Amino acid sequence: MKYVYPAIIENAGDGYNVCFPDIPGCYTCGEDLPEAIAMAADALALFLYELEAGEEAIPSPSEIKHLACGQDEIATLVYCDTLEYQKMYNKAAVKKTLSIPGWLNYMAEKASVNFSQVLQDALKEKLDSGYIKPKAGS
Repeated sequence: MKYVYPAIIENAGDGYNVCFPDIPGCYTCGEDLPEAIAMAADALALFLYELEAGEEAIPSPSEIKHLACGQDEIATLVYCDTLEYQKMYNKAAVKKTLSIPGWLNYMAEKASVNFSQVLQDALKEKLDSGYIKPKAGS
C-alpha cells in the first residue's frame, strides 16, 4: 500500500527530529535534513507495515494545513510504500503445501515446470490486478 502522511520536522540544533502527529509512537531523527526525511519514510513504512501485518486499523492522515508548527519546526509530507518495504526486508521463502489434479502435475513435470516460480508469477499477477483490496483506515 502507498501512503502519504504529514510530518513535523524539528531542528534540534545537532540534527533533526521527525514525528507524525497522526501516528503516535512513530518518530525518528537524522543528522541533516535529507537524512531525517529518508529516515522518516523508513520509519513510516515500518510502522504502517506492522499495523497492516497485525490487521490493525490504519489511521487516516490529517491535512498538512491543519498542523501547527513551533518556531524551529516545519511541516512536510512523507511518502512510503509498505509493499516495497516488505519486498526489501521480508525475502525469506515460505513453504506452502497445495493440491493440483494428477493430470496437471504429470503434464507440468513432463514440461519441467518450476512449480514455485509459476505460483509466484500467478500470485503476483493476481495481486497486481487488484484482486485483493486492503482494509481501509478508520
